[in-house]
Amino acid sequence: MNNAIDHFRTAIQDEGTTPPDTIIGDGNLHRYKIDGKLIGWYVLHLDGRTAGSFGDWKQGIKVIWKMAGNFKPLSDAARFDFAIERHRQAQVRQAEEKARHNKAIEKAAYIWNRSTPVINHQYLVKKGVKPYSVRCYRGSLVIPLYDESGVLVSLQFIGDDGSKRMMKNGKAQGACCFINDAADLKPGGTILIAEGWATGASLYEATGHFTIVAFSAGNLTVIAIQTRKHHPANEIIICGDNDASGVGQKAAREAALAINGRYILPPTLGDFNDHLAGSVKYGS
Repeated sequence: MNNAIDHFRTAIQDEGTTPPDTIIGDGNLHRYKIDGKLIGWYVLHLDGRTAGSFGDWKQGIKVIWKMAGNFKPLSDAARFDFAIERHRQAQVRQAEEKARHNKAIEKAAYIWNRSTPVINHQYLVKKGVKPYSVRCYRGSLVIPLYDESGVLVSLQFIGDDGSKRMMKNGKAQGACCFINDAADLKPGGTILIAEGWATGASLYEATGHFTIVAFSAGNLTVIAIQTRKHHPANEIIICGDNDASGVGQKAAREAALAINGRYILPPTLGDFNDHLAGSVKYGS
């Protein structure tokens, strides 16, 4: 196994780029830094014919690779050893990921506690919404992300120009933000789930419904399922984005199907903030 990894490492070097310090042959995509920038990537399969691919985004390198020589299927003993090693590597990665997330939780709490109330911000002016659930830190809006148990796990930062970034190593999948206070959710009341914070703020202002922000199309289904688990009797509506690519529509539909709910889309391309910005009111 190590011999195969050594051959793979050499192949990366022969293409004029730098291999990572550790190569994991689990068939998954791995990204790594070269000269401090996250531009290297690789996939390596060791179970079966040893093969993989790798690349360097900066140099435009993309190579499909397989180990030279006659292919010899792994023996039962080798497969057993490989399974043990793959399990060990998975445990190491999980421990490392947990450590990164725990550090991010500490950093998120530190920044959030030092953030100040929002007095004025160009992004709010542009989007035409009030600063629900957000604060300000070093000139950026700070939006909290909470996991299912209510722990602050990450932050999103939005600049005056609308640029957005998530806190490094913060846990975004399965995390969300609540536009209004939980006390505003009435028994049997309607819950709206949207992608972006400004979209959620616009929907809340237009409808008065309890609103949750999932932050991405890929997170809609997870948040919808979590919400249904905690609020089985409430009507949940997925408020998707109307994307030219169709990504937002597909994600909204899948999230609604996952909870036996329904979804709505703005009538024109864009999100509900775009649609509601001009005093248009959707729903009641």
